[in-house]
Amino acid sequence: MYSKPIKQLIAAFSALPSVGERTAERFVFYLLKSGKKEAAELILALKNLMTTIKSCETCWTFSDKSPCHICADKNRDHATICVVAEPADVEVMEKTGVFNGVYHILRGEIRADEELDAQNLKIKELLARANGPVGEIILALNPNLEGETTMMFLTKQIKEKNPAIKISRLARGLPMGSDLQYADEITLGSALRNRT
Repeated sequence: MYSKPIKQLIAAFSALPSVGERTAERFVFYLLKSGKKEAAELILALKNLMTTIKSCETCWTFSDKSPCHICADKNRDHATICVVAEPADVEVMEKTGVFNGVYHILRGEIRADEELDAQNLKIKELLARANGPVGEIILALNPNLEGETTMMFLTKQIKEKNPAIKISRLARGLPMGSDLQYADEITLGSALRNRT
């Protein structure tokens, strides 16, 4: 039976995504074995994170300043907004080196099992941006039920606010090196529709 502080830290680590109880135990005992220096560095890094990071008031990513460095960059195309679900998605998009517009982070996708008002998504903020000088909104959400639901909802809402805005989605299709016989119907249909 573990002492109360150990149990509390295991519970705290277990609350993180993709961390089960066994992994949380390994984290706790690693910190205990490694000594006070590593634990102190972790505490300092967490305190620094919580005191310096805030939400960008334009795109809603996490940054140490608002507006963030992408929103503040005058060389980027502010008339093209790429909508993503999470702040980590921005980093993935940026690594491609292809997109030069700005972003809007929804902070999640629409879940059918919960009231939309209770989901704290940044949809109203996106619709407010759609009223500005925006030419295109790219919906770059996950190709799953929640992502598709969110994209359909956003398309309808944006078109009601500003019918002139072009709304596009990321192309979906077959990954390189895959076999047609293993592709599902939705992926194959999307590959046919978005063929080049």
